[in-house]
Amino acid sequence: MRLFLVCTAGFLLDGILGDPVWLYHPVRLMGGMIQWMEKALRRIFGNSDRGLFAAGILLCVSVTGVFAGIPAVLLRVLGRNHPHLGFALECFWSYQLLAARSLREESRKVYRELKKGDLENARRAVSMIVGRDTQDLTMAGVTRAAVETVAENTTDGVTAPLLFMLLGGPAAGFFYKAINTMDSMVGYRNERYRYFGRAAAKLDDILNYIPARISAALMIVSAKLLGLDAENARRIYRRDRNKHASPNSAHTEAVCAGALNVRLAGDAFYFGKLYEKPYIGDDTRPIEPEDILRAARLMEGTAALTLAAFGGIRILAAQIAGIM
Repeated sequence: MRLFLVCTAGFLLDGILGDPVWLYHPVRLMGGMIQWMEKALRRIFGNSDRGLFAAGILLCVSVTGVFAGIPAVLLRVLGRNHPHLGFALECFWSYQLLAARSLREESRKVYRELKKGDLENARRAVSMIVGRDTQDLTMAGVTRAAVETVAENTTDGVTAPLLFMLLGGPAAGFFYKAINTMDSMVGYRNERYRYFGRAAAKLDDILNYIPARISAALMIVSAKLLGLDAENARRIYRRDRNKHASPNSAHTEAVCAGALNVRLAGDAFYFGKLYEKPYIGDDTRPIEPEDILRAARLMEGTAALTLAAFGGIRILAAQIAGIM
């Protein structure tokens, strides 16, 4: 019950407050440590493939050790000596580990610029939430990029950290977020990170394997509840869920494409290089700015279902264990 209350408080605080720019955020601290350690480890281990792979493993151990270990110890100490303060800190960290409000607000910035017809500002706004090159995107391309990032980050930014926190509290959430942040920074398959980022990328694939599939299933239910095309979402999910280099990324993206009856993904430029990628979904109708709002609602519905379903399962399991 305690973890359910903690996660519920964090979920509500995230929905109300989002991520204020004036408040420190642990992901920024993670990013700073990752950047510093990358420079140091490259100097120490050199540029050989084996050395870079070993350096990447050390990076994962160090970052997760700091960002999961310190919260675990601190919460344990506070729980014994100052339980109310410990509970408050758990709620605060749970709030910081979720990104539903931030994802919704950042995608709405793109929507507002598109509705004004300001393509340059729309490109600038979407560049803040996607990794691809945005300077040559059309209106439809900007819209598609925003919808895709909301759909894909439903798992990374909301449901996966929520599931980890329901299992092990904020320390488990920090462990997940540390791996996910390293993957987003060094988990590329290019020349620079092929070996250095391999450990982070593989760990991220493992940690997201089950959450991605749970998120997809709950997103289909959310589509039904929101009056979207749940049957087509199920069909496209079955057909297109593996159309991505990552074993997890296309799951929620496929559901979203089916629910909205639009086509997502396709070729994209990253750092000036064209990457050929298959389409996800059918080109049933032209994508439109309102699809960004629909994708955000789908994301929020999926997050709420995750909290309700797995929070309920955790409470039931605890009650059964207490009886036994």
